[in-house]
Amino acid sequence: MSDLNAPAQRPANPRFSSGPCAKVPGFTLSLLEDAPLGRSHRAAVGKAKLREAIDLTRAILGVPDDYRIGIVPASDTGAVEMAMWSLLGARPVEMLAWESFGEGWVTDAVKQLKLDAKVKIAPYGRIVDLTTVDFDSDVVFTWNGTTSGCRLPNGDAIPADRQGLTICDATSAAFAMDLPWDKLDVTTFSWQKVLGGEGAHGMLILSPRAVERLESYTPTWPLPKIFRLTSKGKLIEGIFVGETINTPSMLAVEDYLVSLKWAQSVGGLPGLVARSQANAQVIWDFCAANPWIANLAETPDIASTTSVCLKFADPRIKDGDAFAKAVAKRIEKAGAGLDMGAYRDAPPGLRIWCGSTVETADVAALMPWIAYAFHTEIALQ
Repeated sequence: MSDLNAPAQRPANPRFSSGPCAKVPGFTLSLLEDAPLGRSHRAAVGKAKLREAIDLTRAILGVPDDYRIGIVPASDTGAVEMAMWSLLGARPVEMLAWESFGEGWVTDAVKQLKLDAKVKIAPYGRIVDLTTVDFDSDVVFTWNGTTSGCRLPNGDAIPADRQGLTICDATSAAFAMDLPWDKLDVTTFSWQKVLGGEGAHGMLILSPRAVERLESYTPTWPLPKIFRLTSKGKLIEGIFVGETINTPSMLAVEDYLVSLKWAQSVGGLPGLVARSQANAQVIWDFCAANPWIANLAETPDIASTTSVCLKFADPRIKDGDAFAKAVAKRIEKAGAGLDMGAYRDAPPGLRIWCGSTVETADVAALMPWIAYAFHTEIALQ
């Protein structure tokens, strides 16, 4: 590239962070004016808001009627930990990981819960071969690796007649990818990912099989109050109708409701999936046209449509980590793309959030800036 002039156009919204993610298009604080601030979440108005959030979540995601949906504390992390501490230990366990957060769940299972779990870890750019997994064990995995940009292509490898539970961290997948509910017994996600909600709250979705386990099995380890989902051997049903374990932010709840109603306005789940796929396709096309950059995912079928992770592939690059950081810094300094550096544990590169709240035109406007920053940094080698 001989012309190193900066592109004339910038994305209208340069926020490409993988969490917290871009707010819904057209967001303003005035949209939150109906939040019942200063009111108890246990008052009728608070319970109604929480129940509405649960009901809209069910409707948009297509969660079966006999699955429970609860709002829990501590974001997706809290939801995953609640599931692991409450359910694991009854059967053999297999832990699957293909990025840093999945590896974090491995650590919790093996070092904190001290389970004799079978651990299968794939390197960045790949996923575990699910055909080698014993689903008569309880299996814990992430659907979409936020830090690796690799996802499950589908749930076909999960048998319908499995004896174990599947515990799925779907925080970068829910609302952007089709999830096969009949293959998932526990599903978790957070508000600040695909719908761009505020942080601190998580969602816990339980199948009837998961509820049966909760009501028939008591872990050998003590459970903190914040993790308890049963009382006297029965599911605490209130959690799943809007009576949260601890005090939620009604401002954040209102923000989630705004996001859910926006999701309905763009066609529900099919519309959300299509928006995310269109965003990712812009980047895939850019990579296909520029051999010096590539998707970190090694095959297209596992490439994420939300957290798209890229690597630089040019022999002139001397220090991959320093080069990638310089490219991200140059783009950010120009105000063309914010928070796009690879995750600290991931290979050097870029990570561009392409979830449903991101506009495709903004992704398209970002691509010339990546080319400009790349060629500028190469010239400085």
